[in-house]
Amino acid sequence: MISTQNVSLRYGDRALFENVSVKFTEGNCYGIIGANGAGKSTFLKILSGEIEPNKGEVIIEPHKRLSVLKQDHFAYDENKVVETVIMGNKRLYEIMQEKERLYAKEDFNDEDGILLGELEGEFADMDGWNAEADAETMLNGLGITSEFHDMYMKDLDGNQKVKVLLAQALFGDPDILLLDEPTNHLDLKSINWLENFLLNFKNTVIVVSHDRHFLNKVCTHIADIDYSRIQLYVGNYDFWYEYSQMQIQQAKDQNKKAEAKKKELEEFIARFSANASKAKQATSRKKLLDNLEMVDIKPSLRRYPFIGFKPGREVGNIVLNVEGLTKVVDGEKLINNVSFSIQPNEKVAFVGDDKATEAFFKIIMGEDEDYEGEFKWGITTSQSYFPKDNSKYFNDCELSLVDWLRQFTDGNVYEQDLRGWLGRVLFSGEEALKKANVLSGGEKVRCMLAKMMMEDANVLVFDEPTNHLDLESIQALNQGLIQFKENILFTCHDHQFVQTIANRIIEFNKEGIIDRLSTYDEYLEYKEDLENK
Repeated sequence: MISTQNVSLRYGDRALFENVSVKFTEGNCYGIIGANGAGKSTFLKILSGEIEPNKGEVIIEPHKRLSVLKQDHFAYDENKVVETVIMGNKRLYEIMQEKERLYAKEDFNDEDGILLGELEGEFADMDGWNAEADAETMLNGLGITSEFHDMYMKDLDGNQKVKVLLAQALFGDPDILLLDEPTNHLDLKSINWLENFLLNFKNTVIVVSHDRHFLNKVCTHIADIDYSRIQLYVGNYDFWYEYSQMQIQQAKDQNKKAEAKKKELEEFIARFSANASKAKQATSRKKLLDNLEMVDIKPSLRRYPFIGFKPGREVGNIVLNVEGLTKVVDGEKLINNVSFSIQPNEKVAFVGDDKATEAFFKIIMGEDEDYEGEFKWGITTSQSYFPKDNSKYFNDCELSLVDWLRQFTDGNVYEQDLRGWLGRVLFSGEEALKKANVLSGGEKVRCMLAKMMMEDANVLVFDEPTNHLDLESIQALNQGLIQFKENILFTCHDHQFVQTIANRIIEFNKEGIIDRLSTYDEYLEYKEDLENK
């Protein structure tokens, strides 16, 4: 068990947490949610001891081991992959190092022998003889296969490092597991493996994530951070959302009834307070009015953008034809002689190899001309593109957001209209005058969405649009794309996003493609049946 008692943390005049007392018990998985800047990651750092609160304390049961998903991807560059995973159990790794030192001693003495015997006993109690095999099993489950196990961390790419650090956090059956955005940079297969691991994990898990499907799958409780407080709810994310919305609606309904009652009492008092025969009733109603209470509905710090796309015209009979398309990068065929057509009103999720999908989107959006085969857009289509890497739109741009958005118009647009588009994605007032090159990752994504909404395209192309977005923005985008009536081509690692939007799934593979007219869950069932044959 891990708990906090009256924990407070301030940065200047701002209170991030105020007298937070909360208990996380064994056998449960707690999803930490809250608006951007509410302090989700900071709270995990308080629990881990990385940040000291101004007041209060964190209490961990004696002899309980706490494990944290590390965020520094370069900290273990000089260590081998399997060794890095085993380092997740600090004491076990120390024993292994000490044993190795003692066995290598030339002047081995009786004292060393006694110490070595004690270490061997502790090593056996910790199941140390299976440590390497356990580490390798975890790595394989996360997609880091055996050819990488003896490599140094510095020789892995960023996504591979993330998986190794996740295996490190999970290794050795920790008593308390703290995970900050564990599904970031994981492919869907690895996310599924992690979900199953946590469902079978018997100890305490506290996780921050923007992946709603993941939170729904693994969480037994939701810890909601709002107004410097933490409120625990039993159930997963969807239960919390429905319950919180119901609470707000009930309070509004109660206030509506109270307002009607107030009006009725005020009218009676005004009519009969001067009437001697009714004076007693008027006085009685005056007391009722004085005692009438309204529910104080404190608005959440969460802010939901408004995201909706309206096509300038309908697509015709032909949307996109692809014939014999092949793309090779560094000798590897990412796309292998594929042919298919996109029909009107299809919302197509591209799954599988991220590099293949990114290459495909760049080709069809005219950003890459180094390929074989051909593609052709229908003459009635217009496309709007959300690239995975949007740095070219922002890095060297010192324009205000109003002028940044103006670049993508014909110039004959009123400033109030540009501010309107920015306001939809939560840049109102002075925020619309921010410089484009100082935006956070989430702010850049919201600007790109404003640009796309303004373009009135009838084909939307998205490459990982939920990266960097908070849960509120993901929900708003998800709903906006569900309501869009024309074509969407997209890739995304958010399971719920794909399941609720796509009506067709295309996977690039070494042989060509798998192409299914189905939902995402139906496609996964199909893939599982294939693998089991």
